[in-house]
Amino acid sequence: MHHTPSLIATIVAGIGLAFILGTLANRLRISPLVGYLLAGVAVGPFTPGYTADQVLAPQLAEIGVILLMFGVGLHFSLKDLMAIRAIVVPGAIVQVAASAALGYGLACMLGWSGIGGIVFGVALSIASTVVLMRALGERHLVDTDRGHIVVGWLVMQDLLMVIVLVLLPPVAAAFGQQGGTGAGMIDYGSLAASLGLTFAKVAGFIGLMLLVGRRAIPMLLHYIAHTGSRELFRLAVLSVALGVAFAASELFDVSFALGAFVAGMTLSESELSQVAAEESLPLRDAFAVLFFVSVGMLFDPTILVRDPVEIGGVLLLVVVGNPLLAFLASRVFGARTDAALLLAAGMAQIGEFSFILADLGIGLGVLSAEARHLILAGSILSILVNPLVFALPAWLPRLRRRRVAPAAAVETRDATPLVPTRLKDHAVLIGYGRVGRLVGQGLAEKGWPLLVIEDAEDAFERARVAPVEAIHGNAADDRILKAANLGDARMLLVAIPNAFEAGQIVEQARAANPSLDIVARAHFDAEVEHLLQHGADIVIMGEREIARSMLERAASNIDPKGVTAIPKPYMPLSRG
Repeated sequence: MHHTPSLIATIVAGIGLAFILGTLANRLRISPLVGYLLAGVAVGPFTPGYTADQVLAPQLAEIGVILLMFGVGLHFSLKDLMAIRAIVVPGAIVQVAASAALGYGLACMLGWSGIGGIVFGVALSIASTVVLMRALGERHLVDTDRGHIVVGWLVMQDLLMVIVLVLLPPVAAAFGQQGGTGAGMIDYGSLAASLGLTFAKVAGFIGLMLLVGRRAIPMLLHYIAHTGSRELFRLAVLSVALGVAFAASELFDVSFALGAFVAGMTLSESELSQVAAEESLPLRDAFAVLFFVSVGMLFDPTILVRDPVEIGGVLLLVVVGNPLLAFLASRVFGARTDAALLLAAGMAQIGEFSFILADLGIGLGVLSAEARHLILAGSILSILVNPLVFALPAWLPRLRRRRVAPAAAVETRDATPLVPTRLKDHAVLIGYGRVGRLVGQGLAEKGWPLLVIEDAEDAFERARVAPVEAIHGNAADDRILKAANLGDARMLLVAIPNAFEAGQIVEQARAANPSLDIVARAHFDAEVEHLLQHGADIVIMGEREIARSMLERAASNIDPKGVTAIPKPYMPLSRG
């Protein structure tokens, strides 16, 4: 019988089963992440049937982490990080230390003490970057003020984990638990040297990226972009993300995730950052799915029956203790309540760094296999319930509004009071990017009353100084659309390039005002049909308009007896 290579079999089984169970989960109106985790359990060694390669799967998942953090860095500039340093630097340190202390207390109750208890506690204090970034992305919160605080918190946690991973081997050796030797006392001089070396390596890597990478990476991508080859540009983006992450790990002992994040951050101020993010998206999503599959593979379902009390303690610490500590720490250091609530919800799970730390602890002989099973169980169960926890911050403001007298103000995603516009018979423009800005300028010159809705911080700042009224927020949020007064609007122009998000906006707008004239944009025929089905009156496809303009120019130079009419297929498509 022909032997299928382990790599191919692992990818096919992981992605294929994740697709089936993820689709089923979506059909049941629960998070597709549940399906991905169950797919991992199904192909893991603790269930009957096919068993995927447990060495290859985590390595494939690491690629997803690299691409995910690279995308995060593309949307997060150094200026954003410095602006919130007073909150995230001390806050993350306090939260991790307090969470680790609670975890150590739980370990002592379970009979583990010393270095093993500390490792167990730290492993329960670090949130999963993959899970949290997926949650922020699905809710369009990455580019908000709240999202910046959460991402900055994750960066600080990654830095702390780098330090822990470097310090653990000498600490284990000092306690005589590595190879059965040691003095039983910590060599503080050696620890201080290790800590200084770690900081020096991280500082050296970041400094090199800011001085050299900040210029070299954009120059490389600009050169490739001028070749006109989209394939080469996509390959260049992936080479930068993976290459910098690998070099950071090999040369500076920095985690893949942190290396990829810094690489993306150095490119964030380039004009090509948005294009780079779009080009890396398909592979990023595919490999992120493999991360969840690899987590599920490590889970032994029988532990739910063997150790229910211990698992309950771990889950209580992760889902209740960590969020509470994150909320309190962020509030103490100046975060707004809405940002603290979002951060608390994001901290109610653990993931990849917890597994890495647990594996290192087992390799050094300071942690037992039983502790790793508890960490895995806590991770999977917390990831499963995290969507429910994430729903709480959205409900709390509604509950508060029910307890107080109703007001005319509407809350945006950042909980900033927003008074509904008083404009009537106006146009509402969604998006103030390259296309939206041209549309807005044209309507303003004609004297149209115009309201712009923009989510991205930089684009919103441009809209705010323009002669238009602007709302900062995501138009897919029904509260934002309510503030736009669509019931009295004359026209809605959806200028954002994301057809799926645009479809949600169009559908809500059509329900709010059945007679509203809605115009949207698209890049492909399938997107045109999608937007028309959701209620758009006219969908303008960029490629068709380019062809139409070319034909109009050609027609003006053709003899009147020649072809002067513009072919109908190049006209904007409408509902009929």
